[in-house]
Amino acid sequence: MSGKIKLVSPIDGAVHVERDILSPDQARDAVARARAAQPEWAARPLDERIGLVMAGIDALIAMNDEIVPELARMMGRPVRYGGEMGGVRERADYMAGIATSALAPQIAEDSDAFHRELRREPVGVVFVIAPWNYPYLTAINAILPALMAGNSVVLKHASQTLLAGDRLARAMHQGGVPKDVFQNLILDHATTEALIAERSFGFVNFTGSVGGGQAIERAAAGGFTGTGLELGGKDPGYVAEDADLDAAVDGLMDGAMFNSGQCCCGIERIYVHDSLYDAFVARAADWVRDLRLGDPLDPETTMGPMAHARFARLVRDQIGDAIAAGARPLIDAGGFPADDGGAYLAPQVLVDVTHDMRVMREESFGPVVGIMRVSGDDQAIELMNDSDYGLTASIWTSDAGRAAKIGNRLETGTVFMNRCDYLDPALCWTGVKDTGRGASLSALGFQAVTRPKSFHLKKVTA
Repeated sequence: MSGKIKLVSPIDGAVHVERDILSPDQARDAVARARAAQPEWAARPLDERIGLVMAGIDALIAMNDEIVPELARMMGRPVRYGGEMGGVRERADYMAGIATSALAPQIAEDSDAFHRELRREPVGVVFVIAPWNYPYLTAINAILPALMAGNSVVLKHASQTLLAGDRLARAMHQGGVPKDVFQNLILDHATTEALIAERSFGFVNFTGSVGGGQAIERAAAGGFTGTGLELGGKDPGYVAEDADLDAAVDGLMDGAMFNSGQCCCGIERIYVHDSLYDAFVARAADWVRDLRLGDPLDPETTMGPMAHARFARLVRDQIGDAIAAGARPLIDAGGFPADDGGAYLAPQVLVDVTHDMRVMREESFGPVVGIMRVSGDDQAIELMNDSDYGLTASIWTSDAGRAAKIGNRLETGTVFMNRCDYLDPALCWTGVKDTGRGASLSALGFQAVTRPKSFHLKKVTA
């Protein structure tokens, strides 16, 4: 064996579970089994594949009573929020519903002389490297279309949520997906990169850090393996002068603080029109002061610890640097006695911030948000675009036409109006700049895990 991966619970800093890491040869054998099993899986009728995958989803959802406290122990999300299965069901139902049309051949001609059509065929083995912050929702974005399209799937889950990978495999196997078609492997970084470099996969889907995405691109260089990379984010919100103030405060602050700020499309910076700025800031601070930081297994807790003490340390450093540079904190950490200097981190709202500060430029991925005053749309757009990232942007206004015009000028993957921090399975989930590349969900999610194949058949006539 190559050692062990240990999952340290943020609740108490103790090792919650550990798993043996597969050796490189064991990993290669597993991938070879996935490759060997894929053609038979792809040969099954599409409706049959969809049915088996959806039976796996049903099995997963049936585990929810166990999954919710398990997530709290693994990554700190409070049990009061009930897990991720509502979103799992929504995405699974939608992707199953469009699979037939998304994968249907496109007929260019069917005449006495020619039959010409474009088909989508599976790429073979899809490698899914899933993150810990939404360990089920993010994983199924790639797993569902890959399996339905006829690929086999190898899953490598994050070390912070090892048990999520176990449960996904158990559920899919209970549903009837063959064991070699869906495998959950415990891999270290070196073996992961070696497998990619050896062209073991037809497609690699990764959700994680910019550094992780760069490592995957380096490993895949020259091998022509397709990659889908959802990386960092610094998602902005803009509150225009005609916004519903209460709705904007509730929506944006929930987007900033839910899951202790550990959301891929969480709100990390807010720009408010001058006419609403003072009122917004006051209500936002009150909103945050009402949060209850504590044990995520306590149903009264509304904010649990961050997933790891090192993640909280980064956020504390950003806050400290901003305050030293002139930012003003609105939240007294003393109002959150559970803040222990480790994984339990009090939320913070900062004003008098600038884009010279790390907290307004670097990904925080924690319960902190900076708020700036702006004079109007042009200044807001300039500041929203002043980022290395581009996943989502949230516009709060009563005018849909205005939101669309602003959205046309934003460098982002998704434009929201009067909401944030949500993935619509009917729309493509994608990003620009250092947020990465590729597409998941929607019909484009099926295209990511298939390749086009053209048939040009000339009919012989007497």
